[in-house]
Amino acid sequence: MIEIKGLGKAFGERCILKDISVDIKEGELFSVIGPSGTGKSTFIKCIIRLLRPDAGSIMVDGQEIATTGSEFQLAKVRRKFGYLFQEGALFDSLTVMENVAFGLKYLTDLPKSDYPRIVKEKLALVGLEDVEHLKPSELSVGMKKRVSLARSIAAEPKYILYDEPTTGLDPVTTGMVKDLITDMRAKLGVTSVVVTHDLKLALEISSRVAMLYEGAFVEVGEPAKFRQSENKEVREFMEISDLSRK
Repeated sequence: MIEIKGLGKAFGERCILKDISVDIKEGELFSVIGPSGTGKSTFIKCIIRLLRPDAGSIMVDGQEIATTGSEFQLAKVRRKFGYLFQEGALFDSLTVMENVAFGLKYLTDLPKSDYPRIVKEKLALVGLEDVEHLKPSELSVGMKKRVSLARSIAAEPKYILYDEPTTGLDPVTTGMVKDLITDMRAKLGVTSVVVTHDLKLALEISSRVAMLYEGAFVEVGEPAKFRQSENKEVREFMEISDLSRK
């Protein structure tokens, strides 16, 4: 599991995260919601130590990563994670095959002869076939999301982090991404952390939902409980989200 205690992060004078404490349980789908610019992406980048926290502790399966200066230990923990970037972050000059296999070289000791088989398996898991030879420019937005997800699961991570997975997508593609997230949890048994401003998505897919407001979690609970929250910031966010869908 991931155990976070007293997490804090600032950029200069601007405090982004302050005193966040939460346990993300093995096998659950934990979503963090909140308006854009509230630090949601900073939160998951701290979890995988793409950003180093200024305060607090992050334990991943008993290994402290918030303060460690050991690149060896960080690399060992990062191998447990898959990361779906907000924009997909595919390499335009590489084929789908090369994109999906990219992490296998650095995160596993598997022989290169195994790469084609693994890539085909992961692409099939996300509903794609016979696209290995294509370049990202030849793919639709939805297909790019699928390829990015296939790449994130290629090394069979224990945890998958999703950074605003539905931003900028049309309703049909958003529904597809929602199904992919829940499918990955069901098929692979992974622990998932989703950060999103999409309240509807979070309430539909999550085991628990946390709202980030002014650097802190102001509410954490199961979707049914979350809907009944009396917290002022939560109620306002829910009302705005309801209005945006009308």
